[in-house]
Amino acid sequence: MSRLTGKVVIVTGSGTGIGRAIALRAAAEGAAVVIHDRLAELVPPAVAAVEAAGARAVGHVEDLTADGCPERLVQLAVDSFGRLDSIVNNAAIITDGDIHTTDAAAFDRTLAVNTLAPLRLIQAALPQLRASRGSVLNIGSVNAWCGEPNLLPYAISKGALMTLTRNLGDVLFREAGVRVNQINPGWVLTENEATRKRADGLAPDWPSHLPREFCPAGRLIRPEEIAAAAIYWLADECGPISGQVVDLEQHPFIGRNPPKNPTTVPPPRS
Repeated sequence: MSRLTGKVVIVTGSGTGIGRAIALRAAAEGAAVVIHDRLAELVPPAVAAVEAAGARAVGHVEDLTADGCPERLVQLAVDSFGRLDSIVNNAAIITDGDIHTTDAAAFDRTLAVNTLAPLRLIQAALPQLRASRGSVLNIGSVNAWCGEPNLLPYAISKGALMTLTRNLGDVLFREAGVRVNQINPGWVLTENEATRKRADGLAPDWPSHLPREFCPAGRLIRPEEIAAAAIYWLADECGPISGQVVDLEQHPFIGRNPPKNPTTVPPPRS
């Protein structure tokens, strides 16, 4: 039996990137999936991809910060599939800015999408998650620990999400049997990341020319590799584990000493 057979999962921001990879992997493991994105053109192809894999899916297009959006997502899951077992809070925006350039409007928008929207969706889904003794998986970032100088608002929002995970991971498991955990991906080669780097002036083949101190494996992490790790936290095999935050990076992010001579790092095996 597949690991998510009979379960219903909402994955926010699942029109592309890590969210889409998680939705597809959840479907492959037997789940019915609610695909969500704020961009209308991304949702139908993602729904079709899940259905092509033999799973059930339904799509919803809306900005998560819109009034009533979390409630509509939960109701869509219940109306379409009769229940809700898990939510994956993946949708996020990456906002550039440092101590000198971050303005209040950009900061408020970043917190609204990356921190408040996950909280609101958990609140809306809680009655259903309580009934199914379900789970929440928040998708954070290794930037939560400190962050790059030009990603100040993004790093703060992901740090706040990490605190939310630890707080609710304890409270909701004790009160309702609902597990809340988080994974912090490192540098992942998504479509959006490729677009961002090209906009920054890098060559189209930039992922092939990264210094080994940034990717010891000789390549960046793939969305499918994050999705593979996500399934454990959604499946019953996770057991009573709650309130945990796990970094998914190819090197220690905190206290790391990059090699002085990257050429001494052996090439990847595959």
